[in-house]
Amino acid sequence: MKLDLKSLVFGFFILSISLQAQENDKLIIITLDGLRWQELFGGADSLLLNKDRFVENRSGLKDDFWAETKAERREKLFPFVWNFIAENGVILGDRWEGNKVNLTNRMVFSYPGYNEILTGKADDDHINSNDKIYNPNKTILEIANFSNKYRRKVLAFGSWDVFPFILNEKRSEIPVNAGYRSSLSKNPSEKALFLDKIQQETPKRWGGVRFDVFTHNYAMEALKHEKPDVLYIAYGETDDFAHDGRYDEYLRSAHRTDKMIQDIWEFVNSDSYYKGKTSILITTDHGRGAGTGENDTWRGHGTSIKDADQVWIMALGNHIKSIGASRKNKQYFTSQFAPTLNEILKLDIEFEEKALPVLD
Repeated sequence: MKLDLKSLVFGFFILSISLQAQENDKLIIITLDGLRWQELFGGADSLLLNKDRFVENRSGLKDDFWAETKAERREKLFPFVWNFIAENGVILGDRWEGNKVNLTNRMVFSYPGYNEILTGKADDDHINSNDKIYNPNKTILEIANFSNKYRRKVLAFGSWDVFPFILNEKRSEIPVNAGYRSSLSKNPSEKALFLDKIQQETPKRWGGVRFDVFTHNYAMEALKHEKPDVLYIAYGETDDFAHDGRYDEYLRSAHRTDKMIQDIWEFVNSDSYYKGKTSILITTDHGRGAGTGENDTWRGHGTSIKDADQVWIMALGNHIKSIGASRKNKQYFTSQFAPTLNEILKLDIEFEEKALPVLD
């Protein structure tokens, strides 16, 4: 039997790349658009929950989300966060405990927020609208996608159709399944093809934002079949239900997202490619107004809405400390999020800000 030396060398090369990919640290970034810190740390707000103008469907709402104390309410709304992440990870931003996280961009809406999260720096001169313009700044996802370690191992999924521009898919070469796009996989699974079908057949509530169930399940199929080393999932419903003034659906969506995060965590800890190698970092692009009762500033954000720059950050998994919800009087900023990702991925990017104190 004649050995083909070139084929043998190529085979060893492919095997070495595969083994390196298995050993790489894995990172999942999750964002929940416009989720307030008030609900994360205090659960359902009684002054909003009891206002008919903000609640159309009361069926089971109080049974599902109301309790006498903040601790009980937040656990009902976010059971995975408060029964697992609070025990095994880090949660920053409980302002009732003097622990603060703020944006540094002055726009206080989505595109500038996502740019800050993923680049580590506000850019109010260039990113000052939600228009579909390609981001002039390189995100950490783009830098990872062109690194030797993570080349073509980066994927992104989002509910909002602006993410291909935020991540500058043309320059970054990152596949971005966002808005109402179908599966981008070269070999889509049977479930991904079914998602394509039912997404087309499902009525659209918002023109540029699909329901998170599609974003989540496309991302889960990618985890199972394409094995990205760096995955970004951007859920969007909470922001749009809040803009609609639907506090009932805002709460239900937040609760569903908690379960989606649990699904991701349980999968990566059952899969040999990810188990023991995966960190998950979670945040939001902006806060919302603190208005209650007849004051509806909770629906909005931006420079005119007081306190809408108040946000939060969570982390769990490999390399993450198990300190729960921080009760230290500390000030952190969203611009520290990307430097923290950099520490995990070891990309040697220079940032002006230091990483968050969440890593072992």
